[in-house]
Amino acid sequence: MARSKEFEENEVLLKALHLFWEQGYEKTSLQDLVEHMGIHRRSLYDTFGDKHTLFIKTMERYAKLTDATLKAEAQRGRTAKESIRLIFDYLIEAKGEQPIGCFFVNSATELAYRDPAVSELTNEGFSKEEQLLEGLIQQGQQAGEISANQEPSLLASSLHTTMIGIRVLRRTSADKKKLHQIANVSMSMLDK
Repeated sequence: MARSKEFEENEVLLKALHLFWEQGYEKTSLQDLVEHMGIHRRSLYDTFGDKHTLFIKTMERYAKLTDATLKAEAQRGRTAKESIRLIFDYLIEAKGEQPIGCFFVNSATELAYRDPAVSELTNEGFSKEEQLLEGLIQQGQQAGEISANQEPSLLASSLHTTMIGIRVLRRTSADKKKLHQIANVSMSMLDK
C-alpha cells in the first residue's frame, strides 16, 4: 500500500525556493533542503527529483510569482510612468519574508554561464520583465507622457538593466535613498 504524502507540495517548494534564494545553489546541500523543507530525503527525490530538478522547479515557481507581482504593481499605476515608478519602488522597498534581492539575478550570476537550463529560465524571466516595461513605454508614448525619441525596446532594456543593478545592490548595504536616486536618473530617460 502506497503511503500518502504528509506535506503540501507547493508549501515545501516555496521553502526550497527561499533557501536556494538565500544561500544559492552550490551552498545549499541536500541535508539543508531536507531540514528546511521538513520532509524526508526519499520524499524529496520522489516528489521533486534530484537537487538540480528541484532548483529548476523553484525557478519556474519564482518566474510565476515575479511575473504576477510585477504586473500587479504596474496595474496600480494611473499612467505608464507611474506604473514603471511603482515597479522600481517595489524592487527597492520590497518587504516581507522573502530574501533580499532577486532569485533570477542570483541564479544567473551563480549558474547561468555553465547551466543551460538556468540560463534559459533567467533569460525568459528577464525577457518577460522587459516586455512588461516595453508595453508600458509604448502606452506612455501613445499617451504623450513618454518621449518618443527612443525605441521602446531600447528604453525597456535600459530600465531593466537598472532594475537588475538595483536588485544586486539591494543584497549589499546600499542605502535605499541612493537606490531611489538611481531609479530617478533612469526614469529621466522617459521625459519629454
